[in-house]
Amino acid sequence: MKPPLRLMCVLAHPDDESLGLGGVLAKYASEGVETYVVTATRGERGRFGAGPERPAPEVVGRVREEELRAAAVELGIREVSFLDYVDGELDRADWGEAVAKIVRHLRRVRPQVVVTFGPDGGYGHPDHIAVSQWTSAAVVCAADPQFEAGLGSTESVRSHRVLKLYYAVRGAAHWEAFQERFRRIRITVDGVEREPVPWPDWAITAVVDASDHWEAAWRAIRRHKTQLAIYQGLDRLSEADHRLLWGRQEFYRVFSMVNGGRARESDLFAGLRERDTGRG
Repeated sequence: MKPPLRLMCVLAHPDDESLGLGGVLAKYASEGVETYVVTATRGERGRFGAGPERPAPEVVGRVREEELRAAAVELGIREVSFLDYVDGELDRADWGEAVAKIVRHLRRVRPQVVVTFGPDGGYGHPDHIAVSQWTSAAVVCAADPQFEAGLGSTESVRSHRVLKLYYAVRGAAHWEAFQERFRRIRITVDGVEREPVPWPDWAITAVVDASDHWEAAWRAIRRHKTQLAIYQGLDRLSEADHRLLWGRQEFYRVFSMVNGGRARESDLFAGLRERDTGRG
């Protein structure tokens, strides 16, 4: 019997998994794929409802962790892990340490497929950009038997080669639909306003149809109760809108050791289902 397929998503904040990848995670979990989410922070500086008062960051972090774990149940995620960094400070973290932490998770879980943010962080979010860079480096380092991810840990000595790495991206049509039905997404960094940069259609190498799992994604989103102040408009969306937002996800295949070419994939495990997927 072949070992199960494994998918690991490395993200920045609680709710990234539901808003960005909820339908896809639910789809693969329903197919028996083992799904794992590694989150860099607990969202300590995120929103906390619509009221004027705001608890201390550590309180916000504890609540948002609980929300993420509840959302993970809705999505069928096998395991949620944290890198224990502070929301909003990822680009100032120790990069060697951060990469080593992700390497330890990669070597422990041994996923065939890894998903993270694109190099632009979707809309220029510094935390997202940092996680994209950490994860891309960690995938390389995890395969290097000379890379020590932590003295004395089993994971530091047994290398693991990820077979496929993807960036979760959005094309122009999907970004337009997302912002029209959700909200205008902007972020100001160093006094400069950043906004979504759609990927050209020709650069999107995989489109996964998770339309049968939009309801699980929506349930997971609603578990993030502290964030619902900005999601209120979503309650008024039609089923067709929900399917569009949560039932389709676009990806850029950074590399694959099992397939290639210009043909657009419909499955992140294309090229893997027919071969041995062991923990080598």
